[in-house]
Amino acid sequence: MIRINRLAIIAATLTAFMLPAQTRIQYPTAPVTNQVDTLHGVQVADPYRTLENADAPTTQKFVEEQSALALGWLAKVPGREAVRADLTKLWNYERYSGLSKVGDHYFQRYNSGLQNQAVLQVMDKIDGTPRVLLDPNTYRQDGTAALNSVVVNWSGKLMAYAVAQAGSDWEEWRVRDIATGKDHNDLILWGKVGGVAWAPDDSGFYYSRFPEPPKDQVLTVAATDHKVYFHKLGTPQSADKLVYELPGKSQWTVGAQVLQGAPYVILYGEPGTPGKNTLAWIDLGKPSGQVMDLIPTPDAGYDVLEAVDGKLFILTTDHAPKGRIIALDPANPGRDNWKEIIPEGKDTLEGAQIVGKRMLLEYMKDAHAAARIVDLSGKVIAEVALPGIGTASWSRTRRGDSEVFYSFTGFTIPPSYFSLDIATGKSTLVRQPKVAFEPAQYETTQVFYPSKDGTKVPMFLSHRKGLKLDGKNPTLLYAYGGFDISITPAFSAAIVEWMSLGGVYASANLRGGSEYGEAWHEAGMKSHKQNVFDDFIAAAEWLIKNKYTSTPKLCIYGGSNGGLLVGAVLNQRPELFGAAMPAVGVMDMLRFHKFGFGMQWAEEYGSPDNPEDFKYIRAYSPLHTIRKGTKYPPVLITTADHDDRVMPGHSLKYAAALQKAQEGPAPILLRVDVRAGHGAGKPTAKQIDEWVDRFAFLKQSLGM
Repeated sequence: MIRINRLAIIAATLTAFMLPAQTRIQYPTAPVTNQVDTLHGVQVADPYRTLENADAPTTQKFVEEQSALALGWLAKVPGREAVRADLTKLWNYERYSGLSKVGDHYFQRYNSGLQNQAVLQVMDKIDGTPRVLLDPNTYRQDGTAALNSVVVNWSGKLMAYAVAQAGSDWEEWRVRDIATGKDHNDLILWGKVGGVAWAPDDSGFYYSRFPEPPKDQVLTVAATDHKVYFHKLGTPQSADKLVYELPGKSQWTVGAQVLQGAPYVILYGEPGTPGKNTLAWIDLGKPSGQVMDLIPTPDAGYDVLEAVDGKLFILTTDHAPKGRIIALDPANPGRDNWKEIIPEGKDTLEGAQIVGKRMLLEYMKDAHAAARIVDLSGKVIAEVALPGIGTASWSRTRRGDSEVFYSFTGFTIPPSYFSLDIATGKSTLVRQPKVAFEPAQYETTQVFYPSKDGTKVPMFLSHRKGLKLDGKNPTLLYAYGGFDISITPAFSAAIVEWMSLGGVYASANLRGGSEYGEAWHEAGMKSHKQNVFDDFIAAAEWLIKNKYTSTPKLCIYGGSNGGLLVGAVLNQRPELFGAAMPAVGVMDMLRFHKFGFGMQWAEEYGSPDNPEDFKYIRAYSPLHTIRKGTKYPPVLITTADHDDRVMPGHSLKYAAALQKAQEGPAPILLRVDVRAGHGAGKPTAKQIDEWVDRFAFLKQSLGM
């Protein structure tokens, strides 16, 4: 991992304070080699290859010097501490998440305001006195141990829970007694994705894991050979039974699901293409325990909801890009035996669950939430009246439940929790936070703008009411555009702080996401990836044309795949933007598949090992499309030392190359967070620090 010498940073920071604002920055010298790869007959230079090695002394030195430069530049921005005070006040509000009922208990995660991690609480009734069941803040003083997942067993007496350290995707699973709050001796290592599924008799659980990696490759090892095991309570992990694997498909991931309506174990196989998978099953009622295929080809997405009278209800995109629900007999799973329960509609069916003899259908309508209740034949019982334009997140239920909890949030709506009566469709408010801002002073509107090819793309705009359209408003344009992930309205103290500073927050729903179903996703993947960049550029042009902002006042921002987006678009149109903030981005598109989950991403991006894919990937790869002698706007590149999803080497190499190519005086800054990862589980203190630095960068770069 990257280790940063704090004394070196402090010393260099004092020097950085003396840098004049418009003087061309003297950047730290990056370690350089003569590395040249020949890919499909093309020579590709990779001079910063050693920066992929986080433990190399030259990498350590480079990161220390870059961090000193960035911290020094950001520290001298006027008004920085006032922003910190305002942001901290906004962040300091009670937050609830994960509210659900399992058996006789209610569970929720609670943060009193500035706690680094939310605390898991249990109650005997929804308005009862909470009891702390697990407090991850006690694990480490710096708050960098996070509670990732919690799965309560069928009896409601035990829970399996996963803890991750320093933002890593690696998880450690343990088992805790809910009544006593004490752990059993069970310990499961080397899990990253897939969760756990308790056996029907609670004797143990099914889980997925990777092989143990070499000690020096824990953060960079390729995620391959994923397998499902069964862990019997009270036994060591070494005794766990292998249940499911896919020989010859080392890049696939697998997972298990146990149903309540029948003694079936459902097994998922995912090749890496988001929204597509295979299905297999085990009938635990038969002594053989044989794995049998249900859907052997990953030509669509298949999500098993539950078993009803021996039939599997499945949400699928098969012949329905926006989703439909079918029922099939697992003993006769052929397509001729499928029965359609819910046909594809005009809105995207994002999720569904069976509660008693009814189904809750979770829809997305123009990138915001909608829902309805139907019976098991598909007859509509009620349309669910949601509180406005926003995002609803639904708790998982069990067949005997009569209510469903859901949170509702928007850009100007703090997340509140509601209880939905599944019989009447009526919602009742049960949790509502109090935030130190006046929602009535702000507004969110939705617009639709044309992309380069005429496609209509939705975008949310949030700002203070009474905004003047004079082209002078500092604007932060955010997007993601990939992996079948939708970007819907959500509350953030950082967004509120941005709006209070007079900023406009624009969130564009680019192709590549799931906002309009699988067709929308496929229009932004592989050889169609340029559509995503065109959508983002068109969003910026629309904002400028309609005088929400202007080039000097416009910053683009995105993380992970969105960091790739920002890097690619910045290279294509550097003159269009006033600043850019790519975070934890996939920047080296010719080597992304060699680390972590990168091999699976080839199903989304294409593979650099394929000569046809190589052509279009190289054409937009952020690292390889930097143009020497170009005047780039100010850029703040952020990454983290424990990011094992998108290794920090992506951002380090990109920063070194961009700094070398920069012709103008605008700063190219690299901020590397310590004991942090891709973003999940980041403690509150680190989140505030990161946003204070971003606001300092924005204030200086956009002339605020």
